[in-house]
Amino acid sequence: MSNKVIKVILLGDSAVGKSKLVERFMIDGFREQQQSTFAVNIFPYKAKIDGEDCDVEFWDTAGQERFNNVHPSYYDRAHACIFVFDDRQITYKNLEKWYNELQTYRKGIPSIVICNKIDLNMEATKTTFNFASKRELPLYYASAADGTNVVKAFTDALKLAKKCRDNPEKEFVDDVLELLN
Repeated sequence: MSNKVIKVILLGDSAVGKSKLVERFMIDGFREQQQSTFAVNIFPYKAKIDGEDCDVEFWDTAGQERFNNVHPSYYDRAHACIFVFDDRQITYKNLEKWYNELQTYRKGIPSIVICNKIDLNMEATKTTFNFASKRELPLYYASAADGTNVVKAFTDALKLAKKCRDNPEKEFVDDVLELLN
């Protein structure tokens, strides 16, 4: 990955719709059935962000969440994170675990939260989710199935990621990796 590529990672439990959200954003489409993602899917994307043409990579965790963690390299050089949960309470509760893991490997990158599958449960849009509010993270109520708020959430995440890429906070690990390259 080049230093100019914007890397956005997605975190959340299996089957919350991470891949479907990326699919909806990138191709404005939705396929009802899909196998679970295996290993890591990297979705390349060309975006215009604040007037600049940018190469973007969306990294989708893909099943490692079944083992309760993701390999540390997944977080390397990420510029933003999209946390995803759905109408199942356990997927919301597990955001805390995902957040803690992010803080271990890529502390301080901008993040947003998406409550996905609102087409299945519109009542979710009437709920205030403390996970997002106590961390001052933007919260989006979205549906990969019908497209509600997907473009808005991803566009905002890309703007945050570009700002992070353009104004990096150097970390010790980054300095070591630069020396090795």
